[in-house]
Amino acid sequence: MAKRTEEVSRNSAPVAGPFPKMLTLEQVEEVLNLGKPLVYALVRSGELRAAQFGGRGVWRVREDDLAAYIEAAYEKTAERIASGQVAEGEAPEDD
Repeated sequence: MAKRTEEVSRNSAPVAGPFPKMLTLEQVEEVLNLGKPLVYALVRSGELRAAQFGGRGVWRVREDDLAAYIEAAYEKTAERIASGQVAEGEAPEDD
């Protein structure tokens, strides 16, 4: 019977549990299309919430914390545009 349970678990779609998905800093780099130094700087400054786990201090970012960081960046950009800090026709910088 245990074998049947394993088969069902393996074949069924993943179910969201009580814990959020955790992303590696490499995955965060990919999502944001940023380099490692900038992602580490965001984590060190606390601008992007992250935590270290295990004896080796592996960094992880909760998926919802990354989403919150992205949303805050959009809000901050909109505020800068509204206040005139970003001039009309100014080309955005791309690293």
